[in-house]
Amino acid sequence: MITEEYVQSLSKLGKRMDGRKFDEYRNLSIEYGISKKSAEGSARVKIGETEVIAGVKLDLGEPYPDKPDQGSIMVNVELTPLSSAKYESGPPNINAIELSRVTDRGIRECGAIDFKRLYDKASGKVWLVFIDIYPINSAGNLFDACTIAAMAAIRDAVFPSIENGKVDYSTKTKTPLPLQKLPISCTVWKVGNELLVDPSVEEESASNSRITVVFTEDDKICAMQKGKDEPLLADEIEKAVELAFKTTKDIRGHFKK
Repeated sequence: MITEEYVQSLSKLGKRMDGRKFDEYRNLSIEYGISKKSAEGSARVKIGETEVIAGVKLDLGEPYPDKPDQGSIMVNVELTPLSSAKYESGPPNINAIELSRVTDRGIRECGAIDFKRLYDKASGKVWLVFIDIYPINSAGNLFDACTIAAMAAIRDAVFPSIENGKVDYSTKTKTPLPLQKLPISCTVWKVGNELLVDPSVEEESASNSRITVVFTEDDKICAMQKGKDEPLLADEIEKAVELAFKTTKDIRGHFKK
């Protein structure tokens, strides 16, 4: 059994269990359109052995009273025993809720989708964008994997047709979602006194602190989320942001379609 102490002792030596450098990601791949019949947009993301599937469903609904001409998004992450034995079936647990909120915040805060263009004048209703994320194999770094999968599915999504005021899911248009920006997240984890990206499950367990930083393509930070109990010093946050900035640049290069 690999202990937290062992992982932390390796970090003191400047090493990781799989031989990677602290700033080195595992192999990343993005596959689009994996569920064309049951979703308006979909994607599969693999980071090493971590695998996540995301789907986008669209529906016409009533707008919120304070934003009568704007649509909205809803993000849901479902953690099941399929992805890891540590998860149980049932209502979303705190880990699933946090993954959903961090993913949602990165998309929402930068205005990734033009919500005003989700307003349908003919019906007076708005398009609601449901983003469902399903980890298939939880082998570390779900925070980044969920955001990458969500954005890939959004890029893949097109509007369904509207017939007689009702959504016709059997017929899709060629009109994509009004994507304005492409936010990409990088979660930096502190193991011992070292900062690293794309952790394994063992490294996550040995970490007492993490911070997720979301960048847009114009190099602006649009969201940050601190996690776990141990605080980070000011200089550690600065180093984490620099590391996240470099990593998101690399991740963005995989978003070719």
